[in-house]
Amino acid sequence: MSVIFGILVGLALGLTGGGGSIFAVPLLVYGLGEPAQAAVAVSLGAVAFTAAFGAAESYWRGLIELRAGLIFAVAGVATAPVGVYLGDLVDEATITALFAGVMILVATRMFRSARRAGDDSKVVRARPAADAHDDPGTVCHYSRDGQLRLNAPCSAALVAVGVLVGVLSGFFGVGGGFLIVPALIMITEMGIHRAVATSLLVITLIGLSGLTSAVFSGRDIDWALTGLFILGGVMGMIGGRTLSRYIAGPSLQLAFSIAMLLTAGYMILKTYS
Repeated sequence: MSVIFGILVGLALGLTGGGGSIFAVPLLVYGLGEPAQAAVAVSLGAVAFTAAFGAAESYWRGLIELRAGLIFAVAGVATAPVGVYLGDLVDEATITALFAGVMILVATRMFRSARRAGDDSKVVRARPAADAHDDPGTVCHYSRDGQLRLNAPCSAALVAVGVLVGVLSGFFGVGGGFLIVPALIMITEMGIHRAVATSLLVITLIGLSGLTSAVFSGRDIDWALTGLFILGGVMGMIGGRTLSRYIAGPSLQLAFSIAMLLTAGYMILKTYS
């Protein structure tokens, strides 16, 4: 079951590019019976290593904005331990309820994105050649030579969002892709395809930071389960990246948003019933 659940998470992550990893904690808690805090730690490790596989493939294809991704990631790596620390101060019922709330917010954003911007919701299918968008309202712009200009306002914006993503990732055990992808598109002139690829790099580094903090904080982690979950996640990532060429799109985003709403409702009922 650990491998199967890992495949589901990796498949979701590979298909959507961000948001799929949010299913990891509910699967670990309700499917495998892991305590909420332990599930957060396992999720951080599984999501980080699964995203690393996708990031390596994206880097080989030249799709990652490395400098912007590293600025974003450094801020998140620094604050992920803060999220882990805060998670240790909160009881499991509260963590579960808050996590369900985050799932509802993410599902709502995905639903609206799929309904209002069908082209943007084709996350993995977007072509790199048509990836960048020209928006004068963004903070980070591309120069004529195709390089992203990382001036002071651009770097500050990347750091600010990275701090937020790091705290949330450490607290909830999610990769943060559902925040990273729209943030990169809003802050920079990256198109959806390049933002997804860069997001996988950020998820990897922030997830590893959160996992390390969880280990040093003394959380009881089932390493055998984590390894099997990672194995399944990599298998799912391969499948997701392949299938995305054929089935990724608005309908897929809608399906994931509905699945998240149902999962969040189940978590709330189980917590307070």
